[in-house]
Amino acid sequence: MISSQMLKGTLEGCILEIISRRETYGYEIAETLMRYGFGKIAEGTIYPLLLRLERNGFVMTDYRPSELGPKRKYYRLSEAGKTALCEFEQSYRELESAINQLLNGGEENE
Repeated sequence: MISSQMLKGTLEGCILEIISRRETYGYEIAETLMRYGFGKIAEGTIYPLLLRLERNGFVMTDYRPSELGPKRKYYRLSEAGKTALCEFEQSYRELESAINQLLNGGEENE
């Protein structure tokens, strides 16, 4: 299981990636993360992140009827969100490369 400390720094970018694939709602995002091996992530973690993404202008929202109860809030990526996702991917790849190099016994860059 991925530790919550390691997850904190990457979860926002992962949520942006999920939303970039199609319009979706909070519970579906949590289910998608679980299917990819992130474990069960509490609503108290996901919804504040979604709210922050909305406040930062990275996602746009609208409410739609649900077959199972009240309306659902759907999220879709804005242009700013696409840019933020691109930046996340680049930063993540750089971090991944540095960690892999360290763990595989690579030499330090001078």
